[in-house]
Amino acid sequence: MNQVTVGNYLAQRLEEVGVRDYFAIPGDFNLSLLDELLKNPRLKMINCCNELNAGYAADGYAREKGVAALVLTFGVGGLSAVNAVAGAFAEDLPVIVVSGGPNVSSLMENRVLHHTLAQPEEGGKFVQSVYKEITAHAVVIREASSAAFRIDEAIRIALTARKPVYIEIACNLACALISKPNTLTLTPTRQSDPKSLQKALEHVAAFLNGARQPVLVAGSRLRAGDAIGAFETLASKCAYGVASMPNAKSFFPETNPQFMGIYWGSASSPGCREVVESSDAYLFAGPIFSDYTTVGFSALIQPSRLVEASPERIMVEGQVYHGVELAEFLTKLAPKLHSNSTSLEAYLRIKEAAHVPTPAGPEDLPLSTRRLFHHINESLDGTTTVVAETGDSWFNGMDLHLPDGCKFEIQMQYGSIGWSVGAFLGLAAANPKRRVIGLIGDGSFQMTAQEVSTILRYNYSGTIFLMNNGAYTIEVMIHDGPYNALQNWNYAAMVESLKGQSSILSLVVRTEGELVEALKKAKVFQGLTFVEVILDRTDCNKALLGWGTAVADYNAGKGKEVR
Repeated sequence: MNQVTVGNYLAQRLEEVGVRDYFAIPGDFNLSLLDELLKNPRLKMINCCNELNAGYAADGYAREKGVAALVLTFGVGGLSAVNAVAGAFAEDLPVIVVSGGPNVSSLMENRVLHHTLAQPEEGGKFVQSVYKEITAHAVVIREASSAAFRIDEAIRIALTARKPVYIEIACNLACALISKPNTLTLTPTRQSDPKSLQKALEHVAAFLNGARQPVLVAGSRLRAGDAIGAFETLASKCAYGVASMPNAKSFFPETNPQFMGIYWGSASSPGCREVVESSDAYLFAGPIFSDYTTVGFSALIQPSRLVEASPERIMVEGQVYHGVELAEFLTKLAPKLHSNSTSLEAYLRIKEAAHVPTPAGPEDLPLSTRRLFHHINESLDGTTTVVAETGDSWFNGMDLHLPDGCKFEIQMQYGSIGWSVGAFLGLAAANPKRRVIGLIGDGSFQMTAQEVSTILRYNYSGTIFLMNNGAYTIEVMIHDGPYNALQNWNYAAMVESLKGQSSILSLVVRTEGELVEALKKAKVFQGLTFVEVILDRTDCNKALLGWGTAVADYNAGKGKEVR
């Protein structure tokens, strides 16, 4: 009664921290472990087509639920998932990677094992060494006596660091008996160092209150700092104009009257860049200043005007304050700031008229990207989550005006093409009550298309818009060449062939009239709708043109970092 297996123990701990579904690929080293996990009726195993896609699915799941689990086999499975796990690390997502490992006896006897590098002395250490570089913690469990402690430690680190961790469990230990889980709080209690927090608050408040035109900008790491709500409260208290970085779209309500748009250097929303960069003080909360988010480091952000508030530090006027929790800092800063709407008023003076979509032409004319996204925008509501794939979908997605409650997910820091198909699966599994809309280019889709099979297998609903223009559009705009051309597929027919016993609404649209009819059908269809949209190869968002040039120049050494 007081003992459970190692696998049972792991299952209970995953359940305790909020995991309800885990993504898995079976292999001989993890089969016993999967058997033990399946004994927990409150956890659901989702079998994916390959480890890379399963990792992308875990990435999407963690965005919605705050934590995810990925179960793999040793060596070939773990290494196949490396790219997805590295992406989760870059995006601050706690993915618990669990791998079955070689039998302890085989390692002790120094035998050559399959799924290894055929070197007996390495004992599988090469996999752990790889994961040490892309996780916050990597542990190999080869004795039952320490299994409970090591599992607890790894999960706690994942939740505290907001990063992936790797747990490898020897295959002959999955059924070993250990003490049942004790009552333990694994979720972190985040507290600031009181003195550092007080000094940071005093310094930042004095700096912002002394500015003529201060502004707030939301960054993607607000999620890692559990500070999205605190940021919104701060904004309401200080009355500043508010912008979001592109990878933080939807972190601040776009219907809020203080919202000025997306700050993305030269690809910013009209009027937003001018106000942000002309301000004499800007608080960026949770930013990542990368070549992608700054358009090849061309954004004009001056360090002397910047307050950079991150989950692990606050920086202002060259002074760095460590040991300060972002959410607590933003919450306690709010009452210290004077109300100042100067930046918002400046934005309203130069704000362009609300975007008027390109007028609809004859319904039988070829469909344009602008008209496509106009109709997508009209279909959004508060129960929608939009997933935008790396590429032109980023830029068209930025132009969407999100209603209250609508979420937007993007993998801008890591930018792994093909991510969105798995992420769609993970988001749908994490909250089936939300309707997921995937915006995916044909080049990206070809990398991970088979995971549509898993979406259908588990009857998740939503809509995938497949942009068929025969090329890697984002690469075309950065640096074109014959390598950017694609072998065209009959995408709608292909996904139809994956349905098995499930149902799918698979359509091809070439005109606006066909799109309108497709959206009507999708609205009432209970299941996955797949819409293949035929577009011209060069029909891309205008912001991508300048962004691609700036990134290409920086890659070629022509750019100059301003920070």
